[in-house]
Amino acid sequence: MQYVVQAGQQREKLEADDLAGGSGFAVSSTQTHTETVSAGSQVKYDLLGEITEKTQLTRRTVAAILRGVAPGTFGKFRLNPEQFITEAARLINEQKATVIVEHLAYDTLEDRFDSAIFTENQTEQDFSKAGDKLKKHVYDFVVTDSKIERAFVTELDTSTEVAVYAKLPRGFFIPTPVGDYNPDWAIAFTEGSVKHVYFVAETKGSLSTLQLKGVEDAKIECARKFFASISEKNGQDVTYDVVTDYTELMQLVTA
Repeated sequence: MQYVVQAGQQREKLEADDLAGGSGFAVSSTQTHTETVSAGSQVKYDLLGEITEKTQLTRRTVAAILRGVAPGTFGKFRLNPEQFITEAARLINEQKATVIVEHLAYDTLEDRFDSAIFTENQTEQDFSKAGDKLKKHVYDFVVTDSKIERAFVTELDTSTEVAVYAKLPRGFFIPTPVGDYNPDWAIAFTEGSVKHVYFVAETKGSLSTLQLKGVEDAKIECARKFFASISEKNGQDVTYDVVTDYTELMQLVTA
């Protein structure tokens, strides 16, 4: 372990901006210390118990999984027990999600979302990100989370094929075995102009499998099954997909 000790004095003339900027003290000397004696932790970890709690599996099942871990990988538990437990539980949960999603089915209920979900619990929104007044969104303004979403809004609002669209609020979600999932957009196209009249999209800056793996990928797969069920059982042509931008969206709906 190595650490640096800095010594200094507060400046004679000190303004509030100096304190806010971290320049209220002048460093007069620094000294680097290197420790040659290591200190081992005496904390004991219940490896099976903690992974069992995080994954909701039985101790027997967790033990069977850990017996299959390569010795070199399992040796990392001794080096960093907390990280080993966290990563092991995360990987197990991802695999659980994959298995569950493969056998998942959705049934239609009589429940309905009220239009108030667009306005309820919106007081914490950063309205400085609302942008300019819109023509085709269900409301005059929409708060976006990124430059990618803002560009997507611009394209939707000026598209002759789009009849109306909505940024779906957090109150609208799809229940999945790995947590509630919120799609980004609901889009209705002018009938006859494209293949699908309705389209629910999830916009992502990248479709890299490294960025969409695990739980997030499982939620997206659940959403595909959810909207496929709506289309099949209600006779409504509702299509769901993940796109990076407006161009890719139009390629999907006009193919």
